[in-house]
Amino acid sequence: MSDRSPVARGVLAAWIGIAALGAGAAAAAPVTLVAQAPVRISSAAPGVVLVDFGRVAFGNLRLLPPAGAAGDVTVHFGESLADGRVNRAPPGSVRYSTARVTLAGGSPIVAAPLPDARNTRQPAAVLTPPEWGVVTPFRWVEIEGWPGELRPEHLSRQAAFASTWDDAAAAFTSSDGLLDRIWELCRYSIKATTFAGVYVDGDRERIPYEADAYLNQLSHYATDRDVQMARDTFDHLMARPTWPTEWAFHMIFIAHADWMHTGDREWLAARYEALKPKLLLDRARADGLLASSEAQRAKEDIVDWPAGERDGYVFTPVNTVVNAFHLRALAHMAALAAALGRDAEVAEYRTRERSARTAFQGALFDPVRGLYRDGEGTDHASVHANLFPLAFGLVPAEHAAGVSAWLASRGMPCSVYAAQYLLEGLFEHGDGAQALALVTAATDRSWRHMVESGTTITWEAWDQKYKPNQDWNHAWGAAPANLLPRFVLGAQPLAPGWRRARIRPIPGSLTRAAGTIPTPRGPVHIAWANEAGFRVKVTLPPGMTAQMELPAPAGSRGVFSGGAPVRARRVANRWLLEDEVTGSVTLDVR
Repeated sequence: MSDRSPVARGVLAAWIGIAALGAGAAAAAPVTLVAQAPVRISSAAPGVVLVDFGRVAFGNLRLLPPAGAAGDVTVHFGESLADGRVNRAPPGSVRYSTARVTLAGGSPIVAAPLPDARNTRQPAAVLTPPEWGVVTPFRWVEIEGWPGELRPEHLSRQAAFASTWDDAAAAFTSSDGLLDRIWELCRYSIKATTFAGVYVDGDRERIPYEADAYLNQLSHYATDRDVQMARDTFDHLMARPTWPTEWAFHMIFIAHADWMHTGDREWLAARYEALKPKLLLDRARADGLLASSEAQRAKEDIVDWPAGERDGYVFTPVNTVVNAFHLRALAHMAALAAALGRDAEVAEYRTRERSARTAFQGALFDPVRGLYRDGEGTDHASVHANLFPLAFGLVPAEHAAGVSAWLASRGMPCSVYAAQYLLEGLFEHGDGAQALALVTAATDRSWRHMVESGTTITWEAWDQKYKPNQDWNHAWGAAPANLLPRFVLGAQPLAPGWRRARIRPIPGSLTRAAGTIPTPRGPVHIAWANEAGFRVKVTLPPGMTAQMELPAPAGSRGVFSGGAPVRARRVANRWLLEDEVTGSVTLDVR
């Protein structure tokens, strides 16, 4: 491509745009402190009271001692319990902290730990409002030295959440109680990690990262109506980008997700030029594939995180995962350019994508095995070299089922981050039952393991042994919060701003599921049963139409509404309705 191309000309403007956005990066979505009563108070030891707030939240403790109370009180905050006591030596980045306060005449007082240098280090860490005092993630507190009986009215947790959060905005239930518990764990994880006003990587650093932010954004959209926090995080990261190669492409993913969810051209137009460097076109060789230097392979090409989750991935100068992300980003940039009427740039992105896709297939796909190699110069075929192409729609149609089946057979040899993409690929390519089986698997590499551990916020990794310094409050581990509404209930935007939706339920092994999906136009309600036949009821908000794609089991003869047949054609294992639906409709597959 010539340096005079529309894309190349946008690079200088992009850097100007980044500087302009940085000026507003400190403006975060509104957050607030919510007073929460304890769910249980018990004696932990003589003179020591244990208080349980039921779930972990970021906050501190407000003490309301009775009149005349005096003396020193020590408070121990913890995310972890050991032998019925707050764990004072928890593993990794699991939190324990302490505070000492003096009661004086029954006046209210805030007990908060000292600041932790790990998550307040400047200029990178996102700080909470100073008037709050220090906040820390905790579920339990132990209180030593309290005068007399500690009663529920004597204390409350001041928990930090987005002030716009609505617990009733989303819902999910199914025939599998374990799956319902997993969804609630993940939904609450998104709520609990809104405490900073932008998406941060848990409590160890309190820094936004691009990949974390994208996964967080998808789940935030699926569990609440707010869009501002994702936008504020985007602007923060434009001004303060991080280092991994694939994380740059996630900025384009975030912008595209915003466009599809909101249909807001004005927001997109102000940020479009700044996205162009995120394509990393300076690394493109003549055939359009991106090449990595030795230094980039050693440090920046991340594939998965932590490093032990890479399934033996072999790093080469032309990396399959990096190039899969590049191809997906080119397709998204073409869509964003089209939304803004940038016709010359649409043509350029599409030309680049076609050229690079041809080279991608020729250089990286092994037709004998029907799998992708990790890169040029190696025959090793990892899960990652195949899950990302599958999720991004890069696998040729005649090979997609084979790649999906191979991935399903491999289990979960990737991290909680890459699991988002692995499960997307399986759901999209007919392996929904296998995807759900991975979510609920009786291993230590599943969300079942998290639920059964007793955690109330998702972890950074599958287990402590896979990442010894992990924290226990990481929203990138909450993928089922978006996967279950998008694939099991089946609701996704088909046109920007949810003007048109696709409703494509994937039952897997479930016999029923129901839920509510928030959209900018209003809630979408879906309930289906898959027993004697498949029945679905869909209620759409005003201004939305939906393309319906329903399961077509062997022997089914069509789709009916109120006993009358509706126009539908069978495509593989789905019934596609000829006409889009509006309002409320009940459909039966017979």
